[in-house]
Amino acid sequence: MPRRGRPGAVAPLPSLGRRGLLALPLLAALPARAAELAQGGLVTGRVAPGTRLALDGRALRVGPGGEYAFGFGRDQGPEAVLTVTPPGGRPEAQRMAVAKRDWPVQSISGLPPKQVTPDAAALRRIAAERERLAAARALDSARTDFAAGFVLPTHGRVSGVFGSQRILNGEPRQPHYGFDIAAPTGTPIVAACGGTVALAAEFFFFGRLIVLDHGHGVNTLYAHCSAIGVREGQQVEAGQRIGAVGATGRVTGPHLHFGLSWFATWLDAQPVLPPVTG
Repeated sequence: MPRRGRPGAVAPLPSLGRRGLLALPLLAALPARAAELAQGGLVTGRVAPGTRLALDGRALRVGPGGEYAFGFGRDQGPEAVLTVTPPGGRPEAQRMAVAKRDWPVQSISGLPPKQVTPDAAALRRIAAERERLAAARALDSARTDFAAGFVLPTHGRVSGVFGSQRILNGEPRQPHYGFDIAAPTGTPIVAACGGTVALAAEFFFFGRLIVLDHGHGVNTLYAHCSAIGVREGQQVEAGQRIGAVGATGRVTGPHLHFGLSWFATWLDAQPVLPPVTG
């Protein structure tokens, strides 16, 4: 099983908190040094209830227990500013250094030409599906399931990592924004965290997919399923079976494409998960 540091893996994050989460301490301010913050990182934690937070001027939802979440994309710049306003206090801007990571190049050959370069009809379908997916990922619910951490969605071997530059049939494409686990068709997929089913559908690229809303803009995506076992609007618990591994959509073999995001920003799921086991 590939591990960080071996060929094909992304550069490791500088440090990891409990359960692999990038977490800030139970304070109303960041530590003097935020060395654990890095490109692709999900940041979660708690502040004093009633504290207001804003990331680069964007107001963040703070839960009744002080829970919050935000994330940094693959190409996040070297710095971000978190503004913290304690209850009854004055706002304080805290600058965070965001560690740069190196991303590998991943080549995939043997894909059908129509999947690498879709025709006009397929492109119209893809555009409509992108809108549906964007709507599901835009949810800003008051749920705080994300604060409990994440469990492994399936078992298998790591076959793809977040951030890698993809070359499809020799043509450079956009980076890979998921964490892939290869497993036989029919292998159970479970919810990595409790939440609400925001989307359950079949897409051109992703095949059969599920999106779960975990609150505060944090969501997970499960793609290429052979079967979907939940419906939109359904409430699920962490570890509950929601589908099965498959090879639907644009794939070369059965695997789970697992995505983690904060609203429209794709994040690296691997650091928040337990080690993958076959």
